[in-house]
Amino acid sequence: MRHRSTFRQLEIFEAVARLGSFTRAAEALHLTQPTLSMQIKKLTDIIGAPLFEHIGKKLYLTTDGEELLLATRDIFSTLDRFTMRAADRQGLKKGRLAITAISTASYITPRLLGEFSRQYPGVEVSLKISNREQALDSLAHNLDDLYILGQPPDEVEVIAKAFMCNPLVVLAAPDHPLAGVPNVPLARLAEEPWLLREPGSGTRIAVERLFQEHGVTLRPRMELGSNEALKQAILGGLGISVISNHALALNAANQFAILQAEGFPICRQWYVVYPRGRELSVVARTFFDFLLNHDRRTDACPTF
Repeated sequence: MRHRSTFRQLEIFEAVARLGSFTRAAEALHLTQPTLSMQIKKLTDIIGAPLFEHIGKKLYLTTDGEELLLATRDIFSTLDRFTMRAADRQGLKKGRLAITAISTASYITPRLLGEFSRQYPGVEVSLKISNREQALDSLAHNLDDLYILGQPPDEVEVIAKAFMCNPLVVLAAPDHPLAGVPNVPLARLAEEPWLLREPGSGTRIAVERLFQEHGVTLRPRMELGSNEALKQAILGGLGISVISNHALALNAANQFAILQAEGFPICRQWYVVYPRGRELSVVARTFFDFLLNHDRRTDACPTF
């Protein structure tokens, strides 16, 4: 008698398929790569056909893998609907809340979830931190309850509500020559060596749009994949950058200089987002409303 696949094996398989990498899936699921590979091998043996194939350096689903992915997501969706109905019957005494937040929002989301959990201790909370591309892929496949983004997507139909101001500031080393200089023109700022997030980052898009609107060309010296890497590069004297002011919450007040530049701070918002047409559970709806009522001053950004 053939063994049946487990829910965990399907969860692992879905993560590998979605992220296109064994390594990234192992990191996302907090597993070692050998453990993840062993579970995929067991699932492959159960199915009786290869699920993935390597072409060059890229990982692709086989035809059987694509069919299994559709079936897996159907299973997850059915289970989510059951869980939502069960949670609704329990009210907010029990239930599960699955959140995906972009990496920049990692400075605010855990604190907000902590406040929510203290009010509703029976709710089980799952938080995934990812880059924008991964978050939008998860959103497109309706994998989580809610998403915290710096900019709602254009390519997916969603419900999106702003809930908190997200000011973007120009950051430099504390001894930078422009520190303390008022109203630095963008043209002067563009002469500096620039450090930017990867293409597609919401922060980078906002910065490039501002410079384009003023007819100024911005040429990055270096691209980095996280705010922490940007901060270390700034302190290392490699250049200046734009970062969410929330990302400075754990830094000493004099560790960086916030430059007083033309057009800054860029006033953006944090958005709570979910796919249009998705029926929110009682738990998800309550957290959605919690965010909207947490800070009503979404129209005003501070000055620096």
